[in-house]
Amino acid sequence: MHIQRWLTQEPSEGTYWQVGGEFGRLNVRLLENTKYTQLVEISRCVGEHALVSTPKVSVRIYHDAKLAEVLTSQQIYQLRPVYDYPNMHMHHRDEKYQVNAFLEELLKIDNLTKFICESDI
Repeated sequence: MHIQRWLTQEPSEGTYWQVGGEFGRLNVRLLENTKYTQLVEISRCVGEHALVSTPKVSVRIYHDAKLAEVLTSQQIYQLRPVYDYPNMHMHHRDEKYQVNAFLEELLKIDNLTKFICESDI
């Protein structure tokens, strides 16, 4: 799993760090830390563009299962496994699958990712 390679060794809630690679940087913030899971917010700066918002996801990481699941993405705060179609918000039937696939693409910044900096906010 890509995420486990660059999680901090001594995590504390509120810790912020950047991970860099050949294709960009990810900003990561630890929101919650428990014995078997962590909740992190991952965003990627795309510059100052009026038409493009910063991609941001909240991800629950299950260490024992080696699994990561997107909990929130952009303006979607609770993702259901399947949506009826059409629906009021025009989500795709497989919106949760697509958001998790987006996380996979977001994490592919390089094969050799490295920490850039770490700080407490």
